[in-house]
Amino acid sequence: MDIRIKRIYEEPAKDDGYRLLVDRVWPRGMTKEHAHIDEWDKEIGPSTELRKWFGHEPPKYAEFKMRYTKELHALPEELDRMRALARKERVTLVYSAKDEEHNQAVVLKEVLLGKG
Repeated sequence: MDIRIKRIYEEPAKDDGYRLLVDRVWPRGMTKEHAHIDEWDKEIGPSTELRKWFGHEPPKYAEFKMRYTKELHALPEELDRMRALARKERVTLVYSAKDEEHNQAVVLKEVLLGKG
């Protein structure tokens, strides 16, 4: 499977493949035209409660990762759909967080690849 991650504020590239926004909330200051996404999957993003609890604080990341992985495993059909798509073409998981190492796209990619 070819899965990549990228901030939505980075310039889209032709080799991004299928661009899938994985935030539950639309990114601030981003227009739909400039986002260049193929799909916005709100439901695959962390729950509102989890997102607010985490607050993108790196010390909470390990617990966030565990809780979010549990939420993802409750969506097996959606994960299967995303894996099938990634077997056919490159999928770029697009997210808005500033922290490139501690965010839901990183966790989701690991889960999709069977590492979480």
